[in-house]
Amino acid sequence: MITKEPSRKHIIRTMSNDNKTKFMEDSNTYIININKVLKNIKSKVMVDFVWSNQAGIIIATNKVAAPLNLQKIKWYIKSTNHIKVDNIEILYLSQSKSYLKIISILYLLKNTNIPIIADVVETIINNNHIFNNIAIVSRPRVIKISSKVDMTII
Repeated sequence: MITKEPSRKHIIRTMSNDNKTKFMEDSNTYIININKVLKNIKSKVMVDFVWSNQAGIIIATNKVAAPLNLQKIKWYIKSTNHIKVDNIEILYLSQSKSYLKIISILYLLKNTNIPIIADVVETIINNNHIFNNIAIVSRPRVIKISSKVDMTII
């Protein structure tokens, strides 16, 4: 069985089960009203449908939402009378998944006999400005290339 991950056109809103149930009861009305709000700002993004999962609700749009679109959708959801604002968490687009392979890093830390570990790699990635908008979803794996060479693949 193949399962499809949310695409970049899916806006994910995490919220409590109580809020999720209340939102889904009137979802058709909310879709119409969100589309009116988006139309008022002359956006080409429109909400197609809404469904819920264990984390909250997922709003499917016809195009990838810009930050202004996300802001207006967030504002509308928070302004509804049925939703408790305290139980609503962040609104975000689903992220693309990529794999980063770093080759030819020294296996031993500089001037020591200690092998490099995943925590050190994570610290380096988190402190590097190149990776500002990247979230690491799993621990890096450090693999020594061979017993004869002092290099790794991460």
